[in-house]
Amino acid sequence: MIVALGCNLPGAYTSREALLEAAVAALPQVGLEVVTRSGWWTSAAWPDPAGPAYLNGVAVVRTTLSPRQVLDALHSLEARFGRARGEANAPRTLDLDLIAHGRTVLDDGLVVPHPRAHQRLFVMGPLSELYSGWIHPVTGEPAFRLAATATVGRDARPMAAPTA
Repeated sequence: MIVALGCNLPGAYTSREALLEAAVAALPQVGLEVVTRSGWWTSAAWPDPAGPAYLNGVAVVRTTLSPRQVLDALHSLEARFGRARGEANAPRTLDLDLIAHGRTVLDDGLVVPHPRAHQRLFVMGPLSELYSGWIHPVTGEPAFRLAATATVGRDARPMAAPTA
């Protein structure tokens, strides 16, 4: 299963990176065992690039939870990290999205795979780092091709590794 993580406000943490690291560490507390995760990618705020820049990444997790239970778990974790749901695309401390749940395809109020993930470089780029050949269950396209053709967040780039 693939979960996207993002934020553009550090909340109670010293940085966006510290917040996202804490969020990854908290995933097992809600039943999501982290198998691996991408590096962090940075991009301008969208749709208003004047807002604080985003930091994004993806985690591959294992779980016995259903897609609906996973979404509920992700929402509870967002709330724990200070996410206030309000205006769409508003700055946020933590944004967690269920990108894919195996090969499951749902459209019963919960849409899986995420209906816009394939259009977003800040999702497909980090996913390509981990599994460039991952195949989108609906489009049939591999992650590396979706990253190359993504139309949203074209400025997304891997964050530079800290220097010693």
